Amino acid sequence: MPRNPGMTDEVIIKLYKSGLSFKEMGPIVGLSDRAIRGVMYKHGILMNREQYSGQPRKHKVNEDYFKVWTHEMAWVLGFFVTDGHVNKQLHSIYFSQKDERILKLIAKYMEADYVLAATGPTKTTPTIIINSKEIKKDLEVLGIIANKSLTVPFPNVPEEYLASFVRGVIDGDGSVGKEGYTMHVTSGSLNFAEGLLSVFRSWRLKSDITSLVGQTGNTIYRVWIRGKLELLKLAALVYKDANSDDFLIYKRVYMTQHSVDPYYIQDQRVLPMWQLVDGKLVHTPISSRISFRTNISKKVLGKLKMMAKETDTHVNYLLENGLKSVLAQEEISFHKGKRPTDRIQYNTTYDNDLLADVKEFAKKNKLFINDLIEYSVQFIDSENSY
Repeated sequence: MPRNPGMTDEVIIKLYKSGLSFKEMGPIVGLSDRAIRGVMYKHGILMNREQYSGQPRKHKVNEDYFKVWTHEMAWVLGFFVTDGHVNKQLHSIYFSQKDERILKLIAKYMEADYVLAATGPTKTTPTIIINSKEIKKDLEVLGIIANKSLTVPFPNVPEEYLASFVRGVIDGDGSVGKEGYTMHVTSGSLNFAEGLLSVFRSWRLKSDITSLVGQTGNTIYRVWIRGKLELLKLAALVYKDANSDDFLIYKRVYMTQHSVDPYYIQDQRVLPMWQLVDGKLVHTPISSRISFRTNISKKVLGKLKMMAKETDTHVNYLLENGLKSVLAQEEISFHKGKRPTDRIQYNTTYDNDLLADVKEFAKKNKLFINDLIEYSVQFIDSENSY
């Protein structure tokens, strides 16, 4: 039984010491109880009998959290519906989000211990695990079950908390144009998309649904709101009952930028997308870009074009996102003998500084630049490529 990618002995030990039982660790690391036990023996790790026996770990959490409606709960639920995962085999749920501040806030709201799932070369987005049979059951009552992406219904949310729920939905799977003229929420469930459309129209917002066929062959639905005045109406509704931090900052900044009272805050990300100049929002111009031509796999390029269409961005932005992730790795595993045979010429622009770093990294690892470009595709975080 092979280990899952990134599951080194050190990672397995860390998971065990976090309180996970062997039973819970199995699906995560890809090993049997016996193999996990062997790792513990190998490194002389003292084993807790309760974990060894496979009993579930006891992490703190408010098991009644989804029983009582509040604005905070509605936001967490909306976020989970779009960006959460229910484990089919275990009584566990997962929240994933690149902005770890959001995960810590969710844990705080749910009175839960902050337990991060393991990451690896192909799973880099921070994810928290919450174990609770009761919470899983309450979510099922709301129609939120394992493998929910294509069938999840639009939950029956009390009117008082509907705007906070939608804010969570937008934070989870919404895309706000940086110029503040468009917003869309993506869903694989027609039922959910139509429910959201109905809400927007009940709020007298101009809204519509578009669809396209995704990479897996399933239909993807997008619920749109277009026009700066419509986005301002939406913002007034969904942020009305928000606290000071329960929202993704950049989405609120983009959505309210045309308001007489916009939400302004300095972009603290490593690569800021805006800056405040004399109290005004100014989009940071793309740093000097350079045209670069190389040969990459026709199949990979087709996949990238489809991904760009699905996420309303550009192929080179996706590639830059993946390349930045690769550059952050200390080492990579690349099989030169498996280079694609369908490479075609591809010309686009890249950030000049990034391309220089990629060239240096390729040289250091004795690879070609197109090797790195193709390799980087598996690390693209399409939600944050813009």
